Amino acid sequence: MSSSVLSVHDSLFSGSQLVPEGIASTVADQAQAPVLELSGISKRFQGIVALQDVGFSLRPGEVMALLGENGAGKSTLVKILTGIHQPDEGAIRLGGKTVSFATPQAAIQAGITAVHQETVMFEELTVAENIYIGRQPLRGMPGRIDWQRMQSEAAQLFARLEVELPVTAKVKDLSVAQRHFVEIARALSQQAQVVIMDEPTAALSQREIRELYRIIGQLRASGTAVIFISHKFDEIFAVADRYTVLRDGCFIAAGALADISEPQLVALMVGREVGQVFPHHEIADPEAAPVVLEVEHFSHPTEFHDVSFSLRRGEVIGFYGLVGAGRSELMQALFGLSPAAHGTLRMEGQTLRITSPAQAIAAGIAYVPEDRQHQGVLLSLPIFQNITLPVLSGFGFFLRRHRRREMEISRRLSTQLELKATHFHQQVAQLSGGNQQKVVLAKWLATNPRVIILDEPTKGIDIGSKAAVHRFISELVQQGLAVILVSSELPEVLGMADRVVVMHQGTVQEEFARHEATPELLMAAASGSSQHAPAPCHFSS
Repeated sequence: MSSSVLSVHDSLFSGSQLVPEGIASTVADQAQAPVLELSGISKRFQGIVALQDVGFSLRPGEVMALLGENGAGKSTLVKILTGIHQPDEGAIRLGGKTVSFATPQAAIQAGITAVHQETVMFEELTVAENIYIGRQPLRGMPGRIDWQRMQSEAAQLFARLEVELPVTAKVKDLSVAQRHFVEIARALSQQAQVVIMDEPTAALSQREIRELYRIIGQLRASGTAVIFISHKFDEIFAVADRYTVLRDGCFIAAGALADISEPQLVALMVGREVGQVFPHHEIADPEAAPVVLEVEHFSHPTEFHDVSFSLRRGEVIGFYGLVGAGRSELMQALFGLSPAAHGTLRMEGQTLRITSPAQAIAAGIAYVPEDRQHQGVLLSLPIFQNITLPVLSGFGFFLRRHRRREMEISRRLSTQLELKATHFHQQVAQLSGGNQQKVVLAKWLATNPRVIILDEPTKGIDIGSKAAVHRFISELVQQGLAVILVSSELPEVLGMADRVVVMHQGTVQEEFARHEATPELLMAAASGSSQHAPAPCHFSS
């Protein structure tokens, strides 16, 4: 890791604005009896080992970080703990008693519940109804729902959490953070002994992350144990007491976070040193590099206003901002998904009017979306068909030649991206999150773009996959590709971008050269408090 990257890391992880002072506590009293114990847990799927002899213990009021790369076995273990899968071997003890969960409901009733990155709720029902679904309080005969009591008890749960949320609001109208709070309230209503949080901050703003940290502190204080799964090390060191590392389905190590460093954790997770985290290729003479893309006065009626920037060959331009800044909406307009109402777009000097993705692809623009599962891949199709989907029209009608070219392209790009899969006919749905993201990248690189837009390309993927994606981005720009990198992770933006454009409420606040950008300056601009920030825009109707 270069010294410049180290300074970025140190400023972010030792005094980050996201970490409330005093959130991390000491490890729970070691003499206290574990609330949850796993021993010898193994699970196989059609002969493939997903977990092998995994075990750990968790004490009341303790936050344990469950760490590992995508495919390490974390998701399988969570599904076993929540009753979705049953282990082939091993034992689970809850409160000192051996238990088994035939169904998710059995796990919930025993006191284990999960808060997932993507919440599953009844959209048309209210907050209170979602909390008490299937166990609504009844009154009278023949057992009518006591609506007043249900809403009153739901309100008491949020008062306990110190969260203001109307219990009569429909879930469809809630933000991602509010949905997480509903799930936490549901766990409290069920007197959960163990709460599993699986990437809970992936789609949250910084204010919402701070609120979640505070609630985790309340859970800890009440004696509730938390299993915290995240790929973000600032979060892990902020909220967790201990760590457990899995790799390739096996238990690797466990201990107190106070006794280990981030590089040591990374080495345990990936089984090797992840050399330079942010490899970067400097443009020898930035002014001499030809301008590939020019965007002038781009505006949308509701999402962004008067956005201008340029992008040179072999350059990475980063776009940073808080939730609602308009970055993704701007990129979708450049790709023709939601065309801008006003503005000029030029590709290598030629003015373009892009109103559809097909036109963008033909012009040499590729877009890797933030939501890979719903917008990036077709989960039910095999890997090779996903990768070659945008270029099928150029393969001709001869099936044998067609299939040979599909395999050649898939093999080349999969090797470059270090894709881990059983074979190219494997369904994308069977891959880990990090490898799904690599399929999305390969899919758009197959179009040989001149400009590639990467919208949160490392969101929710492990440290090893992140390093592979970062290395590949560096290789792309060395080959002359121009990259737009949209990211909510300050280390990634500061480590990878030649220039950083900061957006706030749909407008460009400031632009920083690589040597000028600091976490403090970017955060100030993103929050609208920069001294040089323009006034907030007023969108036209």
